[in-house]
Amino acid sequence: MNRRAACRALLALGLAVGAGGAFAQRAPKRPSWAELTTEQQQILAPLKADWENIEPERRRKWIGIAKRYPKMKPQAQQRVQKRMQAWAKLTPAQRRQARENYKRLAKDAEKKKALREQWAEYQRQRPDSEAPTREQ
Repeated sequence: MNRRAACRALLALGLAVGAGGAFAQRAPKRPSWAELTTEQQQILAPLKADWENIEPERRRKWIGIAKRYPKMKPQAQQRVQKRMQAWAKLTPAQRRQARENYKRLAKDAEKKKALREQWAEYQRQRPDSEAPTREQ
């Protein structure tokens, strides 16, 4: 293969890879709104306008909520609907901040739980005469 042919082959390969990458970015995220059942569409209606922009992993989470929804008590269903409506009104930046806050709070809750467990273990290991009282 001469040098010119090698350059053409590399250019063709580069274009093919570039086109494949562009295609992969344009590939539809599944499931699309139309692929949801009528019941799922009714439950997830507050998210319809933004559905095509929601990442596939988050779509699966919402679909999971929609599957559990019919078994929820009416009060829980109302709470889910209100939260979904509030979520739909957030900007992408506000949603990102909400996710970060949730992660931080979850970590804090895990730390508190671990500290409570450590304290309980410590109290179990101490003789009763050495255990501190609330007044101390």
